[in-house]
Amino acid sequence: MVNSSQFPYFLLTAYLDMGYLKYFYFVIILLLYIVVVFANALLIVTICMKSSLHEPMYVFLCSLLVNELYGSAGLFPFLLLQITSDTHTVSRSMCFLQIYCLYTYVSVEFCNLALMSYDRYLAICCPLHYKARLTSNKVALLIALIWLYSFINLLIILFLTLRLTLCGNVIDLLYCQNYYVVKLACSDTTVNNIYGLFATFLTILVPLIPILFSYSKILRVCLVGSKETRQKAVSTCTPHLASLINFSFGCCFEIFQSRFNMSSVPRILRIVLSLYFLTIQPLFNPIIYGLRLSKIRQMCRNVLVCKK
Repeated sequence: MVNSSQFPYFLLTAYLDMGYLKYFYFVIILLLYIVVVFANALLIVTICMKSSLHEPMYVFLCSLLVNELYGSAGLFPFLLLQITSDTHTVSRSMCFLQIYCLYTYVSVEFCNLALMSYDRYLAICCPLHYKARLTSNKVALLIALIWLYSFINLLIILFLTLRLTLCGNVIDLLYCQNYYVVKLACSDTTVNNIYGLFATFLTILVPLIPILFSYSKILRVCLVGSKETRQKAVSTCTPHLASLINFSFGCCFEIFQSRFNMSSVPRILRIVLSLYFLTIQPLFNPIIYGLRLSKIRQMCRNVLVCKK
């Protein structure tokens, strides 16, 4: 049995031999990262600066955008470094740090989307009680709870993985993933597998409960409500639903790819889709919310004009 201490690094084998094209891909990813940072930062600054946007809906959105910057920071700089490198290795400590960062990003994303669906339910179905039920203190507490819950939950997963004895250091991915590290273990991984499934259930399925509840109530109100109520629901719920569907699609593919044999899917397509929810979501959210929410769109214009 080989002790894990003999592997101070992991080898990432999903990087293809791109030759001089690697510099082209480097520029593309760098530009994408710059756009992601600018778009999210613009909306965060706009929400923070404009007192008229200090409402629960926009505060939850601000938390979502901060999470996009957090998740992007865990992936984009890493990809830029690996693309230009001739040896695609990552140190053991950096690999586990990336796992922690990306997994907490996913957890916070789903929890935040669940909070936003509950906010829409109160605004559309219980407008008279909206401000009483979602005070500024309650909003701050809810946001703090989902971030704290995600950080603690992922600490447990990381601890369970760190205790394993590994018999290899080759990961067939572009970045580190917990499940692929666990598969390298030659010690018993029963606890890891059980808690991993439990954590996946908590991360994805539990937030779906308030989401499904909220939208079932919203749909019911829209069917019997006025035209104005339906217009309000469509204008404010469309970005949230688009974001939820987009992120869920990327996560589901990544779960299927790690748990099932996806060799029938072309390698290039698997690589692109494995990066989908980590690269497109941080760009998708500020664009969809910036375009669909007129109040945000107008305020962003004002901020840009003031800066000019």
